[in-house]
Amino acid sequence: MAQKGVQLEEGAISCSVCLDLLKDPVTIPCGHSYCKNCIKSHWDKEDVKKTHSCPQCRQSFTPRPVLVKNTMLAFLVEELKKTGLQAAPADRCFAGPEDVACDVCTGRKRKAQNSCLVCLASYCEKHLQPHHDVPPLKKHKLVEPSEKLQENICSRHDEAMKMFCRTDQQCICYLCPVDEHKGHDTVSAAAERTERQRELEGSRHNIQQRIQDREEDVKLLQQEVEVINGSADKAVEHSRKILTQLICLIQKRRSDVKQQVRSQQETEVSRVKELQEKLEQEITELKRKDAELKKLSHTEDHNQFLHNYPSLSALSESTHSSSIKIRPLKYFEDVTAAVSEVRDQLEDVLTETWINISLTETQVDVLLSNPQPENKTRARFLKYPREITLDPNTAHTQLLLSEGNRKVKRINRKQSYSSHPDRFTDCHQVLSRESLTGCCYWEVEWRGTGVEIAVAYKNIGRAGRSDECVFGLNDKSWSLYCDNGGYNFYRNNVETPVSGPRSSRVGVYLDHSAGILSFYSVSDTMTLLHRVQTTFTQPLYAGILVYFDSTAEFSKLK
Repeated sequence: MAQKGVQLEEGAISCSVCLDLLKDPVTIPCGHSYCKNCIKSHWDKEDVKKTHSCPQCRQSFTPRPVLVKNTMLAFLVEELKKTGLQAAPADRCFAGPEDVACDVCTGRKRKAQNSCLVCLASYCEKHLQPHHDVPPLKKHKLVEPSEKLQENICSRHDEAMKMFCRTDQQCICYLCPVDEHKGHDTVSAAAERTERQRELEGSRHNIQQRIQDREEDVKLLQQEVEVINGSADKAVEHSRKILTQLICLIQKRRSDVKQQVRSQQETEVSRVKELQEKLEQEITELKRKDAELKKLSHTEDHNQFLHNYPSLSALSESTHSSSIKIRPLKYFEDVTAAVSEVRDQLEDVLTETWINISLTETQVDVLLSNPQPENKTRARFLKYPREITLDPNTAHTQLLLSEGNRKVKRINRKQSYSSHPDRFTDCHQVLSRESLTGCCYWEVEWRGTGVEIAVAYKNIGRAGRSDECVFGLNDKSWSLYCDNGGYNFYRNNVETPVSGPRSSRVGVYLDHSAGILSFYSVSDTMTLLHRVQTTFTQPLYAGILVYFDSTAEFSKLK
């Protein structure tokens, strides 16, 4: 009885929030008690709702109640602690709202430690002990605690479902094959699990392989980001230096023009002032002469007048008046005109250059033009084989198709192809019959002087030899040129040199949704030649451009 009383007191003084003995116990208006910090934290979260509730009975309080210590409960807790009771480890074994509860416990249920697939029940540590001690129970299958044990019971026969119907793809009990599953393909659930487990491991292996492949692709793209950033930084720095030099040159020329104009200004002003000074001296002399003549004109003595007149009447001839010419006030307009002309020419050059820069930045694919050597097993790509056949309606008239339209050869005589709007009229190339989406892989075996292995949109140009028609010279196609000297990649009339081992067999991998197009040299190993990361807006078609005396064949992949 004493032990029972302790159990009652232990439950009565436990906090329903932390499941531990009450610490600084407080009692709220509804009568329930909690640790002060537990209820305070609970109400702090409810502050935004302007109302506060009891975690147990959900009664609401407005405004937020003031927390007052419950001295009686605090005394009881202290007394229990003196007896050596440590409730925390035990109370934390009780099941919370998110835990699986023991099916045997009465009253306050404890957390289940395991569930039994034979008993179809969950047990706490105490009630699970018979499964460890009783020999028949030791054979039962114990699993992690589960709330879905009843899903293992047949709703029709109320028996454990230990069999699997492959016909209906569902779990059944041993009585089901007698009636509604009669004659069906049935096996034990364990046997079906073993089979599905193998499939699951295979799927996981494929997923892990794809993860590894994608991680490698991400690394390559990260390398390309670094290349792009480095190239952009170099371009910005180089442009800054060039334009700074240009600015310095313009500033120097401005200083030179200023100095030249000021020097000429000083010379011209000095010349004019010197002439002005001489003229002013002549004016002074003439005024003096005029005063003497005026005085002579008033002389009353005729003899004196006649005596002085010859020496005063003679005027010295001016040496300046005939050389003075009034110039229009346009001394330096020729300089202004010359500088304006330089400005106009510089504006034209900069405008044209900027247009060229802008054009090189539009519709840019991420080209991994110098990829690191990438060797992969061919088996990885053979998971996505694609049978490719060529469309005779697109073939140039000097292309001969054979081997079920998988092989193309360039010859000198025209073939008797019918007229068709899809035919390439001047370019010795051909497209596949099949459109390409999703993930797919194909290989091309080539011989001769050279071929171009390409993919293109269906709306690529067909008539004439313009860039709109030739693989790799427009924005509707991507092309890898192969000859005995090496490889080059073409896109939008931009040539990118490609390095890699020489091979007469080239593999092409396409992931249309991811925007990845890769070309590989195929021999004993798969070596990446070139990869493009872009966005494909239409289905693609495989293409071949054949040079003189060359053949190309789409291989049958096994």
